[in-house]
Amino acid sequence: MALFEARGIQKRFGARVVLENISLAIEAGTVHGIMGPNGAGKTTCFHVLTGHHPPDAGSILFDGNDITGLKPHVIARMGVSRSFQMMNLFDDAVVIENVMLALPAFRAVSGSPLRETFGDRHLVDLALTVLDQVGLAGRAWEKAKDLSYGDRRALEIAVALAAEPRILFLDEPTAGLGAQATQNLIRLIQKLRQHYTICVIEHDMRFLFELADTISVVHWGQVIVEGTPAGLKANKWVARSALGEVA
Repeated sequence: MALFEARGIQKRFGARVVLENISLAIEAGTVHGIMGPNGAGKTTCFHVLTGHHPPDAGSILFDGNDITGLKPHVIARMGVSRSFQMMNLFDDAVVIENVMLALPAFRAVSGSPLRETFGDRHLVDLALTVLDQVGLAGRAWEKAKDLSYGDRRALEIAVALAAEPRILFLDEPTAGLGAQATQNLIRLIQKLRQHYTICVIEHDMRFLFELADTISVVHWGQVIVEGTPAGLKANKWVARSALGEVA
């Protein structure tokens, strides 16, 4: 059984049908990619899968449990975490504070004065452990706004990891990154995949072809083709499309 599964998802906004019939399955321990042309519905699909838009029809299952229509914070506490295309960081806070605020252990003591909470050695150690996963433990006490754009992307992933997820959804993680920062991100995801199931929505097809075990191509509100990078390279439809240039 897949760790995360969508079955027949439909979503419309007024008269506009954005998702007509989305079905996909994400196996535990894999990197699953979602890609497609602009306006194909992949971003809406991502928001539906992570609870930010309720589907109009269909179902979403996580570890065999139906999570269809649940609020994002409920889904997050079940083990589903995500990043955002537009970064959501507290720029004037130090790096470690951004992570500490997302720790479940922090929420458990959130009634305490902030000064006492941020002085809690246990919480600090938990946050440093998360930052070490993304290579930022050595910059824990710097202001978030002083990080490079690539390191800010890594910090956003750390914030998502602080929630202790079983599956991590990444929304356009290469957006705004240069070539070197993109390579750094590839190495980071390759490291994280040893511990997390990861789903990536991405416009950079070369990035997905290098990383993903399985890729779902979304177009016209449907998954029109799905397979391994090698399988997509051999697909006749892919060969005739813009994806063929990447393949």
